[in-house]
Amino acid sequence: MDREIPKEVRDKERKKMLIKYGVIGVAGIVCIALLISFMRSSVNRKDLVFSEVDTGIIEVSVSASGKVVPAFEEIINSPINTRIVEVYRKGGDSVDVGTPILKLDLQSTETEYKKLLDEEQMKRYQLEQLKVNNNTYLSDLAMQVKISAMKLNRMEVELRNERYLDSLGSGTTDKVRQAELNFNTGKLELEQLRQQYANEKEVKAADLKVKELEFNIFAKSLAEMKRTLDDAQIRSPRKAILTYINNQVGAQVPQGTQVAVISDLSHFKVEGEIADTYGDRVAAGGRAIVKIGNEKLEGIVSSVTPLSKNGVISFTVQLVEDNNKRLRSGLKTDVYVMNAVKEDVMRIANASYYVGRGEYELFVQDSDNEIIKRKVQLGDSNFEYVEVVSGLQPGDKVVVSDMSNYKNKSKLKVK
Repeated sequence: MDREIPKEVRDKERKKMLIKYGVIGVAGIVCIALLISFMRSSVNRKDLVFSEVDTGIIEVSVSASGKVVPAFEEIINSPINTRIVEVYRKGGDSVDVGTPILKLDLQSTETEYKKLLDEEQMKRYQLEQLKVNNNTYLSDLAMQVKISAMKLNRMEVELRNERYLDSLGSGTTDKVRQAELNFNTGKLELEQLRQQYANEKEVKAADLKVKELEFNIFAKSLAEMKRTLDDAQIRSPRKAILTYINNQVGAQVPQGTQVAVISDLSHFKVEGEIADTYGDRVAAGGRAIVKIGNEKLEGIVSSVTPLSKNGVISFTVQLVEDNNKRLRSGLKTDVYVMNAVKEDVMRIANASYYVGRGEYELFVQDSDNEIIKRKVQLGDSNFEYVEVVSGLQPGDKVVVSDMSNYKNKSKLKVK
């Protein structure tokens, strides 16, 4: 018959089973942990981008954002308060010099202009009338001077005659005195007339100049009115593309309101913006590189706004190849403005890891199948290279691709 297994034996067997399963569980956990650790501590070589440290020249640059805009763009505004009567073109049309774009209501303006033309003619007649009146008045005054001079000559003759008769005893002293008085009086009257003639001549000349000036001012106002009227005939000032037009027939258009925009879409420039903290590194005449995808276009900074707006300074880049096929109006670009040159410095390729001067932790190839993290001091940069200040040596191969998933790792295996 069966015997009951002692309790001590059963407890011993149970402990053996627990130890066995515990060891198996721990081993499994360790294997899983080692497997996860192995998987996380390795990276495929094809996912890495290496840059070898070398020495050379770095044209130091600052990066900015840019936007491609037409090299030429002209806004056409309404010169008067009016309304749109007809529209002859639509957005996107090519226009030549003088091509009608739209028609404005000019009836009231034309009426006012014709009224001013009549007023100009009247002022012209008034000016001619003033000239004739001045000439007539001065001619009469000049004739009076001549008559007074002739009278004075006659008085002088009479005075000589009286003196001669007095010397012969045939005249009297009273007659001589009377003749002298008449002569002196006539002399004063002639002098007075001559002075009056000279004064009147200056006064009339001044009056004429004032009237001529008034007429010229009016003529200029009329010419300005004519120019405004011509501008109200909305025509293209040059050969370009019509990029905007107000096509709402009947719409009221206040003076100065934009009604059309024409642009030269065969040539472009780049308008850039940069934080005002880097404003001292951007100056007119500086070399610039504009990146559109993988293509790099050279240019020159043509102008820089002197004032900061919302912490941003604006500038314009004139492109060398301003008709490149990649250029499109409104396209966003990266702009790199060169401001210094450093020679014989260590450098690595610029990529997304670089955000400015400072200390970085980068993975460096230690062997064919291993990369290790190393502290590296980086300096200035341009769109191609970053200056290595310390932490690397020429010939080192540095990972420049995104390694943010391994930021907590100090060493990785390369598969």
